[in-house]
Amino acid sequence: MANDPLILVLDEGTTSTRAMVFTLAGEVKALAQEELTQHYPQPGWVEHDADEIWDKTLSSAREVVAQIGGPSCIAAIGITNQRETIVAWDRVSGEPLAPALVWQDRRTADTCASLRRLGHEESIQARTGLLLDPYFSATKARWLLDKVPDVRAAADSGRLALGTVESWLVFKLTGGLHITDASNASRTSLLALDGAQWDEGLCDLFGVPRSALGEVTDSAGQLGKTLSDWLGTAIPITGLAGDQQAATVGQGCLAPGETKATYGTGAFVLANMGAKLPRSSNRLLGTVLTQLGGKRQYALEGSVFVAGSLIKWLRDGLGLLSSTDESEVLARSVPDSAGVVVVPALSGLGAPHWRPEARGTISGLSFAASRAHIARAALEAMAAQTHDLAAAFAADGAAWRNLRIDGGMSANDWMAQDLADILALEVERPAMVETTALGAAMLAALGAGLFGSLGEAAQAMRGGTQRFTPAMNEAVRAGRLAAWQKALTGV
Repeated sequence: MANDPLILVLDEGTTSTRAMVFTLAGEVKALAQEELTQHYPQPGWVEHDADEIWDKTLSSAREVVAQIGGPSCIAAIGITNQRETIVAWDRVSGEPLAPALVWQDRRTADTCASLRRLGHEESIQARTGLLLDPYFSATKARWLLDKVPDVRAAADSGRLALGTVESWLVFKLTGGLHITDASNASRTSLLALDGAQWDEGLCDLFGVPRSALGEVTDSAGQLGKTLSDWLGTAIPITGLAGDQQAATVGQGCLAPGETKATYGTGAFVLANMGAKLPRSSNRLLGTVLTQLGGKRQYALEGSVFVAGSLIKWLRDGLGLLSSTDESEVLARSVPDSAGVVVVPALSGLGAPHWRPEARGTISGLSFAASRAHIARAALEAMAAQTHDLAAAFAADGAAWRNLRIDGGMSANDWMAQDLADILALEVERPAMVETTALGAAMLAALGAGLFGSLGEAAQAMRGGTQRFTPAMNEAVRAGRLAAWQKALTGV
């Protein structure tokens, strides 16, 4: 029917922002996407322009609304976003006060090291599920307060708003509502996993004023309403989630033990832990998966900082690839990597190593190595990094039974099979690999009352899947993993 309700999803990623319109059967009716400019003022620093994020999000949303003939069929909006990136803005003027500090930014490594030396990491992990690392938002917020006079002045005058990207977009869309959903809030180091709102003790420890932070809300429900000026009519915002939590929902990992891995700019593995507070002894993270009706589901997470961005660097930085798709062609053109091993620590090593000072290496080079071998070794690094995470999850009592993969990089069939071979597990890939937006659509549809549960939404909106089964000789597998471990010692 022409008047069937549609869901508009705003998917704000690290390298691009896009808008997608979904039917309640999970079909994509319209899509618009725009690249985001990456700013690297100095080594280890990564910034975005918050105004650019807003402008391109709005223009993409307007484009898809035009594609479907206007906003009348849009029942609700879901928003999903790059997590941990922090935006500081003036809550009165609505203007950003500084560049947004991106999740990849490492400028607060010394602050984290200092807090670690003072013995704070254990208590922070116990309360938040997170480790002390520049990845998370709190030390970034403190840096802005310390280093940007406009941010400090706004804090002193009570005008400062701090938030992750979904918080910034909701503020702009609604004309002043300052909220953040629990899944994003749990990535800041300022929310206790079992705390309803921001933790005063953590805010004091990091030196972040609680008054600058938005209200912590559910991931689905009547959360706000857009100004009619933006899209032609006021539309309810009914779903919010960090990108990795949204992808977990989009993959249908709704029961404890179900696990997904998203291969985008970075790689992120989340295992559903149900209502149980996640605890790790192996340097994995505990995070809020969803909060619905005030009740939380949790996940255990392993985060790898560099995945698809490695292939992009081989293309743009080194000129070894003419396109990202060529990596698969080159990998298939050679029988092995000729001894080449790539450790993609271009912005440090994430879980389970957590070495922000580590830097990438290409080892094992000889005259026998060609660009095809380097491309293959880069893709092999994805399986090696994922294997490290699998071992850590198993040691924490959350061994994977299989792995559901998604994200742009997972469309690479060679890599999907290599994951199955190195993990010795069945790997499952959905027909539509961009499940982050789909998960946000499910949450928004639930929040708008169009489904009775997330399970109903998943059953209606998820499509078919493709499976990859292990086929690698055990000796080859052991040799690959041994070479990886040796290469890790050199970073």
